[in-house]
Parts: sequence; C-alpha cells; structure tokens
Amino acid sequence: MKKFISVFLALIMVFGVVAIGSPATVEAADEKVIKIGVFEPVTGENGGGGFQELLGIRYGHELFPTVEIDGEEYQIELIEVDNKSDRTEAASAVQTLLAQNVSVVIGSYGSGVSIAAGELFNDAQVPAIAPSATNPQVTFDNDFYFRVCFLDPFQGSVMAQFAKEEGATKAAVITQLGDDYSAGLGNFFLRAFEEGGGEIVANEQFQTNQTDFKAILTNIKAVEPDVIFAPSSITTAPLLIKQARELGIEATIMAGDTWENQSIIDNAGAEAEGVCVSTFFDENDTDNPAAKDFVEGFKEFLNAEEEYLTKNGGDGVAAVSALGYDAYCVAVEAIKAANSTDSVAIRDALVDLVYEDGVTGSISFDENGDANKDMAYIKIVEDGTFKFLKTVTVGGDEAEADD
Repeated sequence: MKKFISVFLALIMVFGVVAIGSPATVEAADEKVIKIGVFEPVTGENGGGGFQELLGIRYGHELFPTVEIDGEEYQIELIEVDNKSDRTEAASAVQTLLAQNVSVVIGSYGSGVSIAAGELFNDAQVPAIAPSATNPQVTFDNDFYFRVCFLDPFQGSVMAQFAKEEGATKAAVITQLGDDYSAGLGNFFLRAFEEGGGEIVANEQFQTNQTDFKAILTNIKAVEPDVIFAPSSITTAPLLIKQARELGIEATIMAGDTWENQSIIDNAGAEAEGVCVSTFFDENDTDNPAAKDFVEGFKEFLNAEEEYLTKNGGDGVAAVSALGYDAYCVAVEAIKAANSTDSVAIRDALVDLVYEDGVTGSISFDENGDANKDMAYIKIVEDGTFKFLKTVTVGGDEAEADD
C-alpha cells in the first residue's frame, strides 16, 4: 500500500509541472465534453501578462461554458498548461495538451513560445489561436495557427510614425537578444523610423535576465536621442526606465503592447511618467457596445476573486485580457461553425469565420491566419496610469483623445 501511495503522489507531481491549476471540470459518464487547450505562461519572464491573458479566457468560459454541436449540448472544458515563458517548456506543455485530445488551443502570450509550439500544432493538425503574439513568424507557413491581434510590422510603423509626429528626429533602439518579440518589433520600428527620414543613433541589445543596463544607457545618453524604443518584458521594463532616468536621460521612452501593464508603473514609480506604448484596446472606448459590456462584466469578474484582482494589479482591463476573451469567443464560434469536435473541421471553419462581436473589433483572418486589423491605440503614462492619446490606422487616420 505504501508503495502504491508513493507512486500515486509521484504521478501527481509530474503532471503538476505544467498544469496551471484552474478549477477542474469533471466529466460525467453521460456528459458531452469538448476540450479547449490553454497554452499560456503564468510563471517566468512573461508570467504577469500571461496570467492577464488567461483571465480573459477564463471570463469567456464563465459566460459561455457550453456549445451546441449537432443538436447536442457539450460542456467546454479548459485544459490549462503553463509554458513558463520558455521555449523548451513550451514543447512539453504542447505535448500535454495534445495528450488530452484538445480540439483547439488558445495561446500564447509571448511570440517566442508561440513560434516554438507552431510546428507541433501543425503536425498534430490542431488549430491554435494566439490572442496577442504579434511576431509574423507565429503564423508564417503554418496552416493551423491563427491570431486575433495586429502584427509587429504594423505596430513598429505606428510607433515610428507617432515618434515623428511628436517631433523626434533621432531614436535609439534597445532589444533583448534571443527574444523574437523584442528583436522583431525593434527592427520593424527601426526600419520605419529610417524610412520616414529619422536617424537611428544607437541600436543596443541585452541578455535575457540582465538587470543592469547602465552601460547600454550610458552609450545612448552620449548620442542624445529624442526617443528610446525598448520593446521588452514586463520584468525588464521598470529597470530600464528607472536606470535611464537615474542617468539623467530625458528622451521619451516608448515600447509596444507588452508594456501596457500596471505593474510596470507600480515598480518604476514616478520615473514611468511620460512613457508611451501602442496597444490593442482601451477600456474607456465606448464606441463598441460589445466592449462596453465586456469591461463592466470583466471588472465584476475580477472583483469577485481576490487572487485575480491582486495578480491583475487592480480592476483595470488589460488589452491582453480583452484579446484572450476574444480568442475564446472565436474558438467557440469556430466549433459552432464546424458543428464538430474534430480539430481539422474547426481549423477549416476558422478560415472563413467572421466574428462581428469582438470586443477588440470585428475579427476575420487573411490567408496567413492573421487578423484583418488596422488600428492601434497609443497611450501615455500620466499620474500613475495609462491614458489614451489617440488611435492610429494603417492609412494614417487618427482619432484624438477628448480633453
């Protein structure tokens, strides 16, 4: 008996390595169940943003826990795994999902782990929907990967255009070595800024887990840029911001969607004032009725769980939470359209899907599986919070914030 108990406990520990630990759905003998995999980081460098994305998915599941297939009601079971913000762990997490016979997967926050998982999803013919992975390589040459967010080439161009509109003629770029999101977005900004007539006066890189950026920042200070574009993780951001200000650098610091996280402001303090980011969603945008309803309901959802509220950093609605919710709804709509639990049928339904009720806008996909989106929100940190400045579209149209 003791030997049996020891083996049982060991198995629990093994499977607990990647399981996130959401409330389990128990499958009764006569209950119809379809499984949706959730492939997100809740630990590691991107754990904070990954958990916010997961919250949007869980909220979607709370609202829509069932789906009708061929005239029968199926319970939707979320199978959640933690890819730990790590490429190697990502492969193990994917294998766990595939072993559970998921029909479709949502994730991941972080382009690097999404790219690492892409071939596995493609080979298994299980469709994956990335809420916020913006690097073009996520969906490139992969018939089974889709995304509901805009891409880095657009985001880089938007921030370069914004910098120029603010009067910047010289820019410095700081990116993380080996990080697909950081390197990709940094390069797209660099190209767009130069093509627009600006000058890149510094292009610096740092190692993963690096915490001292003073050497890099000293080099940047010497060339006097008007702006610093530094797409990086939530963990790295406050360190870069504080050390830049400590060195007396007054240039505007800018980044992409990853930096829209209250913890960055909380950790950087007053030095975060004036930081600008591009992002996917603004909770105060009332033009979309679906978004308004989502914000109200999601805040109630957050406030009902102390853990959610704490890890989210309050009841502000992160853009990645809205995207996680949209990705879940798109998965459910694709299951409905396929009228099947078969993963290939669901993938085929995604190709032609048009989801008009997205809280981040209408969602459909191009031939690469990328969302047909052409608008970004620009926000600035003022008085300890992210304040909406304007929206920018591919064609250059803008909508300014009301005073």
